[in-house]
Amino acid sequence: MTNTHITSYIDGKVGIIQLNRPKVANALNRLMIDEIVKQMEVYDSDDAIRVIMVKGNEKAFAAGADIDEMMEDTPLSLELLDPFAVWDRMLLIKKPMIAAINGFALGGGFELALHCDLIVAGETAKFGFPEVQLGVMPGAGGTQYLTREMGRRKALEMVWLGEPVSASYLLQNGVINRVVAPELVEEESMKLANKLSKQAPISLRLIKEAVDAAGDLSLRDGLKLERKNFYLTFASGDQKEGMQAFAEKRRPSFKGV
Repeated sequence: MTNTHITSYIDGKVGIIQLNRPKVANALNRLMIDEIVKQMEVYDSDDAIRVIMVKGNEKAFAAGADIDEMMEDTPLSLELLDPFAVWDRMLLIKKPMIAAINGFALGGGFELALHCDLIVAGETAKFGFPEVQLGVMPGAGGTQYLTREMGRRKALEMVWLGEPVSASYLLQNGVINRVVAPELVEEESMKLANKLSKQAPISLRLIKEAVDAAGDLSLRDGLKLERKNFYLTFASGDQKEGMQAFAEKRRPSFKGV
């Protein structure tokens, strides 16, 4: 299905969102973000979909926000519009999300990638937050996600300088998961997605909740949540199937119930 700025389709159990503003290197305007999030929510509510993938094209994942759209903004107009509220809805997506990245992932494009759970990037991909060079700063979570992933000093250096960095640099600093040849990005992302699609959906959901909470909770509270979620897995048919399959030395067939 094609919306104004994205194309969406299903491959097996993977729901794919392709950013589709090639003339402006997939720059993210507000309508485009709204379309992306709505499609994520559609896939998240579809039991036939196990994994969500977001991708761009060979030249760009998304080369930042649409600056023309923001030129006349004021503090009051931004407060009334609250343009980042839609980004917060990404935090409610319960299924695994993979960003498949070639080319540039800058500014809002990098923030979109960081909202995904896993990132696969091509060797020539470039990432960065150039907002400081425009007299502003990241506003859709860039400072928060990056600091949690790579630590305060590395994050400050990257956001303060506003210079692009390589995929290998972010791999070394724990921000992205895999770096492959540019022509293999989609193939590698689909391999990862297909592996995840064979896992128990309820387990994936509860694991994601526990891991995401780890940065906000004390160790004691995090352990409590982990144990609660561990106990909840025993209410699922997938837990019975997984353990029975292990005992019978066969591959489990998880149903998500």
